[in-house]
This record gives sequence, C-alpha cells and structure tokens, in this order.
Amino acid sequence: MKVAVFLPNWLGDLAMATPTLRALRRRFPRPARLVGILRPYLADVLAGADWLDEQWLFDPRANDASLRAGAVAARMRAEHFDVAVLMTNSLRSAWIAWRGGAKERIGYVRYGRGPLLTKRLRGPRIGFRALPSPMVTAYLELARAAGCQEESPRLELHTAPADDQSARGVFERLGLREDGRVAVLNSSGAYGGSKLWPVDRFAELAQRIVRELGYDILVTCGPKERDIAREIVGLAIGKGDSRIVSMADQPMDLGTAKACIRRCGFMVSTDSGPRHVAAAFGLPVVTLFGPMLPVWSENPTQRAINLVAELDCIGCHKRVCPLKHHRCMRDLSVERVFSAVTELLNETKGQTCASAW
Repeated sequence: MKVAVFLPNWLGDLAMATPTLRALRRRFPRPARLVGILRPYLADVLAGADWLDEQWLFDPRANDASLRAGAVAARMRAEHFDVAVLMTNSLRSAWIAWRGGAKERIGYVRYGRGPLLTKRLRGPRIGFRALPSPMVTAYLELARAAGCQEESPRLELHTAPADDQSARGVFERLGLREDGRVAVLNSSGAYGGSKLWPVDRFAELAQRIVRELGYDILVTCGPKERDIAREIVGLAIGKGDSRIVSMADQPMDLGTAKACIRRCGFMVSTDSGPRHVAAAFGLPVVTLFGPMLPVWSENPTQRAINLVAELDCIGCHKRVCPLKHHRCMRDLSVERVFSAVTELLNETKGQTCASAW
C-alpha cells in the first residue's frame, strides 16, 4: 500500500496537520508506505517524527526542474500510488495526484478541481458559501475519508538530536537560563504587515515580563525578520533590561528554532506559524489576532488565550490594512497582553509541557 500526502505549504498549517499524519500512520501501518510531498523550506518541520517513510520536495517555481509539478507527477506514476490525500486546496496539487496516477484522490472541492478527485469533501457551508472552521478539523475530515479512526486534535512535533544540540548552543551563547523560565516572543508575520504588532509594544511587554514575572526573554524570528527582532531587543535593553535577547544572529534553520521554542516556558505571538510550533510542544500561548479570525486555528487541546480587538473590520484577511489604520493590532494594548500572560500562567501553574527537552 502506497499513500501520498500533499502537505500544507505554511509552517503553522503543517503543525496543524500533525493529528492527521498520526491518524494516517495508524490507518496504514508499516509495511504500508507514506510519502509526504511538501515545500523545501518545510523539510525540517517533521524531523524527529516517524509518521512518514519519505519526504518528496515540491516547489512549482523552483529552478530545479526535478522539484516542479511535472517531475513530481512522473515520480508518482513510477511508484504506483494507491491513495493521495490532498491537504492543500490548489488545482495544481489535484492535477499532480491525477496525472501521477493515484487510484484514489481525496480532497476538498475547491477552485474547479472536483473532477480530478475520487472522494470529494466540501466542508461546512451555507448554500454555496463556505463557513469558517478549524483547520485541524478540516484536515482530520480528510483522514476520516481515507478510512481513519477518530483522532485527537492535539498538535505534535518532535526534535532531532542535532537540533537539540544546536539549541543548547544558542542558549549558552545568549546566556539563557535552563530551568524553563524563558518566555519566547514571536513578532513574525510572513503573511503580511497586517499581522504585525508594533515593535515598541513588544519591547515594553518584554520589560514587564522580565521585571514582574522573572523570566528571561528570547525574541524569535525568521531570516527576513532579523531587523525587527534586533529593534525589539534594542528598545528593551536600552532601558536597562539585559535579560532580553534574540535569535537574529543565531542559526536560522527550522530545526534549531523548534528546539529553542521547546526549551521555553510560554510564548506571546502574532498570528503566525511559530505559535503552532509552541502549541505542538505543549507551551501556553497568548496570540494577538489581526486580520484573521481565531476560528481557523481553534483547538480545545491547547493552553491558549486569543486576543482580538473589537472592530467591525476584523476578519478581513488582507495582507495590508485596507483602511490604513491597522487598529486590529494597534488597539491591543501592552496592558491587555500582559494581563493575558499572567492569567494563562496562573491557569497552567503546576502543569508540565507535553514534551520535555
């Protein structure tokens, strides 16, 4: 039995897909073969887990022709897959599964790709309009269509030994404590500027967490967000807080980032991928929502507080504020965020994270 799984294209979405990978592995135990098809930059996200037997890298815009759609379809044809599970909703992924000869092709009917699927899911709707629903639930519906049993929506990630070693080096170089009393602040917003919280507020929040809660602060970032992380640290330590550091000048690979997050006590984050990584390691998370509604990432197994401004324009899904005021993020005060942090820590006092490092 050979099963191809077209995995999500974003870090957070891939973390939210992990319950479905668990379910598929249980439905198709070895010697059945599960192959994950995913973007190259996400190759390290599932490191340390054993759900997949192989990962195939796919990038439709790659200079390397072997990573493009036609090459992946040809590779699938040569392998004779029995099932393809499509977590991505693009017409291209459905075409690859069809052209690749997978006998059964399971996915949601979107963007005119219905005729390319053999099992068609539609999700909750009112008439022709799709309703917002948690992505974890949507992914698990695909697993159910593949014959899987009920599965917990709990997110799950792992780290490889090399990543843990790299993270230890980061903590040593930055002088971070090893007792878990490190708060990780994630200011990233690869989706667009509409998800960003002002850097001066992140800096003020960092100061309060250090002074009033006694935590060290690690500001995490991606390769394109180094300057934002440096600015947050610069604003914070300029007022005397030396326990605030960033990943800006540390290794930027996802494996190291995962292992560093795993060593921390809690996270405050914009609505972006790292918050799902934190949740997958059992960290409490305070999330600052802007253009996206929290319903898309709801999960009853997470220890989380979601903060949303009370505005009529919430849920616009725009990458840049179309009204030019960006109030969905600016109206979230430092006091409100800090209060959420203390509330969450009080609620989770005495509990342990899902994974120990």
